[in-house]
Amino acid sequence: MRIDAHQHFWSLARADYGWLTPALGVIHHDFGPADLAPLLAEHGIERTILVQAAPTEAETTFLLEIAASTPFVAGVVGWTDFDAPDAAERIADLAGNPRLLGLRPMVQDIVDDDWLARPELGSAFTAMAAHHLVFDALLKPRHIAPMLTVLERHSDLACVIDHGAKPDLIADDLAGWRAGIAALAAHPTLFCKLSGLVTEAGPDWTPETLRPVVEHLLATFGPDRLIFGSDWPVVTLRASYAQWLKAAEILLAGLTEAQRAAIFGGNAAKLYLSQRGRG
Repeated sequence: MRIDAHQHFWSLARADYGWLTPALGVIHHDFGPADLAPLLAEHGIERTILVQAAPTEAETTFLLEIAASTPFVAGVVGWTDFDAPDAAERIADLAGNPRLLGLRPMVQDIVDDDWLARPELGSAFTAMAAHHLVFDALLKPRHIAPMLTVLERHSDLACVIDHGAKPDLIADDLAGWRAGIAALAAHPTLFCKLSGLVTEAGPDWTPETLRPVVEHLLATFGPDRLIFGSDWPVVTLRASYAQWLKAAEILLAGLTEAQRAAIFGGNAAKLYLSQRGRG
């Protein structure tokens, strides 16, 4: 089964997407299941993981309602306030919906770069592990050190790094990112998404632009811990769904058929669906 493990839907009328401004042009309008379904059918992708795009529980409810009526959506990665005094209770309540597979604070938008390492968040991470939810880590390279602290404190927490921790491909400043990725990958239960890379590159990107990043992710995480995601529709800022998928296929062409199958579906099923007893 081929799984797109990272896609979004949104409705601008909800008005809780602070980052989604008219300046973003091609993605500043509504996107829903009817827009994505033809792309999935064209490329033989059977299921998706629907990921939050707004820091509100109301949006999580909105996404869970979409998942309930959309057969191709395998489940939702939502949001809750990890800083709330009752964060553990909120997580337990959200976990009562079997379509919720994980949670994702929007770490890249939080002012405090060390927010993840705050001891006060411990009860939220403990609750996630207890309810078999995946922590999607939306990081930039500056957040890798505090993420390592989370992994050291919560070894039983299922985690995945979104978008390869967003290497700076435009500046071609990869040295610190490389070291950070190697440190993250040393945690053997951590997964990483092969997603979101084209939007970290310039508009004239090619598969070769991305090759140093993909090869490092393969060398550190290996094909058993990499997970394909489209990051649609954000990806359309730089590429069509087909262009990114083709680039990923080119960059992974040297792997065995079994390894490619793992990255394009098997690993996502293992992390998200088996975690919640739905594999």
